[in-house]
Amino acid sequence: MKTIKLATIAFALVCATACKDNKKEDVKETEVEEVVKETSTEKIMKISLSPKSDSNVTGSVTFKELDGVVTMTAKMTGLSEGDHAIHIHTEADCSSADGTSAGGHWNPTAQPHGKWGAETGYHKGDIGNFTVAADGEGIVTLATDQWCIGCGDDTKDILGKAVIVHQGTDDFTSQPSGAAGSRISCGGIIE
Repeated sequence: MKTIKLATIAFALVCATACKDNKKEDVKETEVEEVVKETSTEKIMKISLSPKSDSNVTGSVTFKELDGVVTMTAKMTGLSEGDHAIHIHTEADCSSADGTSAGGHWNPTAQPHGKWGAETGYHKGDIGNFTVAADGEGIVTLATDQWCIGCGDDTKDILGKAVIVHQGTDDFTSQPSGAAGSRISCGGIIE
């Protein structure tokens, strides 16, 4: 009888220890999940584009930041068929009829104007050209780790800037702005 009692007690101790170990593993997994959630925050901003220079170009631009990468998606309507340029400019001011209140290209690192990613240099606002079909709709997408939304780094932060759509194309060589023509749409990047 003593043998059965001892065996029962030993069995109960083994079960209790095993359950306790499983609970510790569960807690560790939960803690890891919580840390991952805290470091993976997504920021999303959506701005509207308004017509400038007597155009009918409207649209929206969505910026999403996740894990240090900002993805910009611009969708526009009312464009003429062909190629157009799009840039980020220095001021979130779209008050003038021709969009010049937005200032020049955003160039916080004092580089020459050029095509995005060029070894010879480019402005952080030099997004580039996009093609529009006969329906007048245009879509541009760019993902980069060289921008941030509200991080406070003057060389990366796009808050307080403006998106400008141009009538013409960027030639990637003319200084300081690529000779892209009139500003036909503008949207301030503000919270």
